[in-house]
Amino acid sequence: MTEPVQDETTEDQGVREFLLRHPPYDRMRREHVDFLLAHLRAIRFADGEAVTDPAAGPAEWFYILQEGLIVGEDQGEDESIDGNAWELVPGECFPIGALVNGRPVRNVQRAVGEVVCLAMPRAAFDALRELSPGFNEYCANRLSGLLERVKRQVQAEAVRDLGEDSSLNLPLAEKTLKAPLTAGPETPVIEVLRGMSAAKVGSMVIVDAEARPIGIFTLKDLMNRVALPGVALDAPIGQVMTPDPISMPRSAFAFEAAMQMAQAGIQHLVVVEDGRLVGVISERDLFSMQRVGLVNLSKSITAAGSVAEVAARSGDIHLLVAQMVAQGVKVGQITQIITLLNDQIVERVIAIVLEETGGAPEAPFSWLAFGSEGRQEQTLKTDQDNGILFEAPAGMDPEAARALLMPIAERINLALAQCGFPLCTGGIMAMNAECCLSAEEWRARFARWIDQGTPEHLLKSTIFFDFRTIWGPKAPAAALRDWLMERASANSRFRKQMAANALQNTPPLGLFRDFRLSGKGEESNTLDLKLNGVAPFIDAARILALAHRVPVTNTVERLTGAAAAGALDAGDVAAWTDAYDYIRLLRMRTNDEQAAAGSALTNRIDPAKLNDLDRRILKEAFREAKRLQTKLALDYQL
Repeated sequence: MTEPVQDETTEDQGVREFLLRHPPYDRMRREHVDFLLAHLRAIRFADGEAVTDPAAGPAEWFYILQEGLIVGEDQGEDESIDGNAWELVPGECFPIGALVNGRPVRNVQRAVGEVVCLAMPRAAFDALRELSPGFNEYCANRLSGLLERVKRQVQAEAVRDLGEDSSLNLPLAEKTLKAPLTAGPETPVIEVLRGMSAAKVGSMVIVDAEARPIGIFTLKDLMNRVALPGVALDAPIGQVMTPDPISMPRSAFAFEAAMQMAQAGIQHLVVVEDGRLVGVISERDLFSMQRVGLVNLSKSITAAGSVAEVAARSGDIHLLVAQMVAQGVKVGQITQIITLLNDQIVERVIAIVLEETGGAPEAPFSWLAFGSEGRQEQTLKTDQDNGILFEAPAGMDPEAARALLMPIAERINLALAQCGFPLCTGGIMAMNAECCLSAEEWRARFARWIDQGTPEHLLKSTIFFDFRTIWGPKAPAAALRDWLMERASANSRFRKQMAANALQNTPPLGLFRDFRLSGKGEESNTLDLKLNGVAPFIDAARILALAHRVPVTNTVERLTGAAAAGALDAGDVAAWTDAYDYIRLLRMRTNDEQAAAGSALTNRIDPAKLNDLDRRILKEAFREAKRLQTKLALDYQL
């Protein structure tokens, strides 16, 4: 490698302007940028020359690429794996990880054509980290810092359309809580009503002598527990209150409160600290800016009397997502909310169909979700991946039970299509006989895939192994999950086949340009954010979960669970989660824009239409996906 030598002065306006066009220098104080300029040296590298090399020992120089292109090369032994190179473009800096940790770089990085880098010695790099909090934060959490910037940009754009921000990412302790209106359990109903009227509130918390909430009384209770039953107004409120109100600690996030309200169908939550009442928070408090409230939307879905009414409500989910983005809700939380509402649509559709067909069939069954809904990671673009796990009654064989259930399943699948969930083109639906099985049949099918491991079996396992109960008893699916964990964790050959199959789908990092593009027709020269973006993370997390018996289906929870099992480094998991969330956010933003324009939803984007920050983060995210795949390749010696 070439030793950095003074080539030209960096104390000129051109270099300063160059730096200020790129993060983190554009957010650093002027005196800190001055320090950086004073310690930079320009260095030229010839075509093919190594800029960094693991053989050189611990990293001693911090580089900022000023002109030209640098290609990084993985040092894996298997050169047959596609995509084992990536590029750095002007404005990018390296090798931060090696400098921060005092170790050699992991990759050779070579100049393509003549390259000019701005170089700073390690001692100055360390001094700048001590001097500049912004630079230090960038070095410590480069990807998450960039993600925070793009998130703020996206949020600002959405807020312009939706009003002032009311973030759900804040703890309840940072929200302005309503002063709690309280009464003891012996207080007469009439006094409670007078107090609610005077304070112009719709609820009162009932507390014990130590200010611990033991109940809540709302206008709904007035109707159902007092007026309709004809309870005397001088009766103690403890007789008509709703006991054991749902409460959350002040440390809980507003998002968690919103999810709890939606799941329970309530509009008020009691907030406690050390078990004692400190306030009350309502749906209106959490979603004061929203035109579509999560709780009201949830309740309207569950109260719908027909499939047509459910379908009319499903369109509001798109608006709700836009509002969540404006509020700064994390993408993982948004996908959970989408999944929650979609689950409720499925539950209501099943209930309506069963009412129309004469009630629950003789064969008890559970409705299973596979794929993204099974992982609780649904976006706006989703189709049906579902099945049935049934128990044949005594005296009835599985074929007879299946014949009983499949006509019902077909009606449910068609009703879901009416509600905006397209039929699966691959036939992965409960109305397909192969997806309507007894527990014993599901085990036999999974066992065949694990034991034989054909390409078709590997493909199916990526969909079916992410199952979750949406409707019906949960115990049968839980037992199937336990069985699957034991069977797959004991079969390293099958998991190695899964890993080899997953590594065929590489992140689309280009060698001589930013990205490796694909597509046909109008979608030519685009990227597939589902296939090449989120899928590498999902596939790797699934294999890790099977190997270490992590009994969850959500991708982030699988990675976190693998770290808890000692299989992954927590810092690596944080970086992979950031990268995965960014790609999901970009996909969601793209779908939201398409929905607003009345266009068909697609997972493809044209990177040329992204701004510089998005392009840079997308490259970083793809690199993290590749790093996770490298971990998988090492684990299975691929």
